[in-house]
Amino acid sequence: MKMAPTTAPAPPWCSAPEALRLGRDEVHVWRATLDESPSRVDGFLHTLAADERTRAERFYFPRDRERFIVARGVLRAILGLYSNSAPEGVSFSDGSHGKPALAGESGGAAIRFNVSHSHGVALYAVTRVREVGIDVECIRSDLKVEQIAERFFSHHEITTLRALPTHLRESAFFRCWTRKEAYIKATGKGLSLPLDQFAVSLAPGEPAALLSTQGDPHEAQRWSLLELTPAPGYAAALAVEGHGWCLACWDWRTPTAPTNAG
Repeated sequence: MKMAPTTAPAPPWCSAPEALRLGRDEVHVWRATLDESPSRVDGFLHTLAADERTRAERFYFPRDRERFIVARGVLRAILGLYSNSAPEGVSFSDGSHGKPALAGESGGAAIRFNVSHSHGVALYAVTRVREVGIDVECIRSDLKVEQIAERFFSHHEITTLRALPTHLRESAFFRCWTRKEAYIKATGKGLSLPLDQFAVSLAPGEPAALLSTQGDPHEAQRWSLLELTPAPGYAAALAVEGHGWCLACWDWRTPTAPTNAG
């Protein structure tokens, strides 16, 4: 099992071992592609709960609907590995700000997870005990990144972005955005936590870090941030509560379509 401590760069993406174990000081991140064959999409659909199927039906474009189905189906399959459950048997509950959790999970060994997907690439973070957040974004050139930063970023982040050469600002923007999103998802507060109320690192070559938070000078010390590289043209970040944990990065593989349970 290849793992890296939080002070090291993220380890390479590998195939998961047959005997999968998640220790208290481990974080597992899974990478999956959401563009699957029609038979596999149909197989995943049959593992979803009624409310998930309803959400899938609301998508206007077939590709978006199919990617949602695969994203939820893979999530169920991954969590089933850790909870010894069939994918269709996994149950969810929502926190006060909508952060999903495994129903019935509590106490010292509770499984925590978070999900993000963008343009066909999905990342899933799984831990025990520690809160976790993850974000992935396709790096787009059609966004007015400096205007968005002026509206949402902290003063420190805006100043740092302005100081960079023009050709480096786009990638720095997405580094900043994914790190901020990963952090607010980990806290479970969502957009109730204003993006300009805390600062993260974003300069090229600078390690991912939560630099400061308003209102609580000790909050930044509680969290670890790590940059991930899921695919060319994508930016991603992982936020984990505490320090001293190790990371494993797994590639999700669906050898056959899930059994039709319907």
